[in-house]
Amino acid sequence: MKHIISLYLLLLSVLSVYNATAQYGVPQFTRQDTLRGSVTPERLWWDLTCYHLDVRVNPSDSTIRGTNTVFYKVINPSGVMQIDLQAPMKITAVTSEGKALDYSREGNVYLIKTGADQEKGSVCSVRIAFEGRPKISSRPPWDGGFTWSKDSKGMPFIANANQGEGASLWWPCKDHMYDEPDSMLISVTVPEKLTDVSNGRLRSVVKNKDKTKTFNWFVGSPINNYGVNVNIADYAHFSEVFQGEAGALDCDYWVLKENLEKAREQFRQAPMMLKAFEYWFGKYPFYKDGYKLVEAPYLGMEHQSSVTYGNGFKNGYLGTDLSISGWGLKFDFIIIHESGHEWFANSITNRDVADMWIHESFTNYSENLYVEYYFGKEAGQEYVIGTRGNIRNDRPVVGIYNVNYEGSGDMYYKGGNMLHTLRQIVNDDEKWRSILRGLNTEYYHQVVTGSQIEKYLIEQTGLNLQKFFDQYLRDTKIPVFEYYVKGNELTFRWNNCVRSFDMPLRILVAGKSLNINPKQSFSTIKLDTQDAEIKVDPGFYVGTLNITGN
Repeated sequence: MKHIISLYLLLLSVLSVYNATAQYGVPQFTRQDTLRGSVTPERLWWDLTCYHLDVRVNPSDSTIRGTNTVFYKVINPSGVMQIDLQAPMKITAVTSEGKALDYSREGNVYLIKTGADQEKGSVCSVRIAFEGRPKISSRPPWDGGFTWSKDSKGMPFIANANQGEGASLWWPCKDHMYDEPDSMLISVTVPEKLTDVSNGRLRSVVKNKDKTKTFNWFVGSPINNYGVNVNIADYAHFSEVFQGEAGALDCDYWVLKENLEKAREQFRQAPMMLKAFEYWFGKYPFYKDGYKLVEAPYLGMEHQSSVTYGNGFKNGYLGTDLSISGWGLKFDFIIIHESGHEWFANSITNRDVADMWIHESFTNYSENLYVEYYFGKEAGQEYVIGTRGNIRNDRPVVGIYNVNYEGSGDMYYKGGNMLHTLRQIVNDDEKWRSILRGLNTEYYHQVVTGSQIEKYLIEQTGLNLQKFFDQYLRDTKIPVFEYYVKGNELTFRWNNCVRSFDMPLRILVAGKSLNINPKQSFSTIKLDTQDAEIKVDPGFYVGTLNITGN
């Protein structure tokens, strides 16, 4: 019976991929996509507990080499372990307790023969040696890889960014979001005049005889693979302590020496961000590991407890306002957005990249909450509404499961406007804030599915929101409120929406607020005025059509 159910679920998955491919033109998927994007039997039998990544970075020839020791707990004994590492990187040896293990390669997947004599519940380890010249990113952070650049004095300025391609682009790991190590030691060896900044707290710096230094960073919290980073430069450092909800939080800032004074001024926004987001979302999730902003040779990314920054020490997004509302120039986009990911991406992490909206929709929405916290509710609403011009409605926000395929880039602006619309439906600001804080308590340091987040929001709001999520996450159409006024009667319905879509709406009748419940068939209500002007509350992300043509 189990085999029949498995075949049935596989068939549903195949049909889903086929339908999406036909309707939205997504690529044809390969076995490599399945090996990367699914929880294969070679991944499922072992639970990752800790990594020790020990890597030497060589600026002179753009190569890296090192080892990753993988500690794991045996769930169900099996003889083969899947480890991922993408070409041109390669594994050169695998050992366990000093004994060499056999392995084979299939594309970007290595299958390691661990032997079947490991007992259930036991904690074991394998040490994986690797080397190579990792892919160079042509457009970081959107195109994953390493960036090998120099500062104004000709000193190396190096960093990685690999959210889309995955951590296996440069180091061997279990490259699937569903399993995170409980802790991680990151040891990075660089030329002696350089500094490496990675995730967590700096435990030690070891001077080596070959004119190199090894920086040992320890992460005491679960960490997703793509959040692991190296940042290598001739850095200057300054710090401060933020008094937050969980006590004293160490905040460290690492920038090129030439930008130190600029950073001292611009990074004042970091504690402002922490204050606003702790108000909306609850305590910063990584007090144990601290908070860092690290200058990088690209725009920036949400590396856990080591947020990278390259926004030119100015407000906006490279000096522009993505919302075209004016409010986007009141804050540094990279400090606020990428740090918002500490709550949504690094603490609450999507299990499958198809649900990456959990990361990006909430973090996009955090931008307008930041604006609201410092400039008022009306300013926050103007900001999020202003971002609607960036929505394409090209394909669904939710991607395709088990093949490492994310949804539309609309997960940012459309996702943020979906959440803003939901706030209008809840229509209780304190309740809404408690829901956001509750999310970060319920799923603190957890890997979750999109359905879990949807279910939580449904339960906490007490509203039947399933069709609401189907509309905004799984369809490209935007619901249209159609209406006409005749005398003192208003007739209306929802159109251009998924079947059984049912969302309450707030409208303005001659300037006065009125809550209504449109269906997909026409309804008529009496108004207090004749031939009143009707407007939809702009907080709702919907279309409007007066079908009388007036």
